[in-house]
Amino acid sequence: MVEGAKLGWRDINGVISKQMVETLLLPMLKEKLGHEIAYNHYQSRVKLFKKKYSNYAQLMRHNSGFGWDPITKKFTAADEVWSDYLKSNPSHGHLRTGTFSDYEHLRVAVGNGTAT
Repeated sequence: MVEGAKLGWRDINGVISKQMVETLLLPMLKEKLGHEIAYNHYQSRVKLFKKKYSNYAQLMRHNSGFGWDPITKKFTAADEVWSDYLKSNPSHGHLRTGTFSDYEHLRVAVGNGTAT
């Protein structure tokens, strides 16, 4: 998906069309993974990736004081900023302590971020 975004496969709405997925992306995945991937399986994964990215984006977009450290692959903020955020979003505690090596890829693949 990231490669597709880098290659400009998105339409004007930022979506990779079903035709592009079936003719270009799924064959790339088959070659890389060594087995067929059905379109509905692809859609299921995209849905999962979007949900995951949504949590990341909510943290970054709607809360002043948060940053991203590309070296450690962690979200950063002062302790009191985290405390306030986790009061409103108690299920997001993993965002404070976890490492998220997929954040930048998800930003490009499903978050309509810029591909570099």
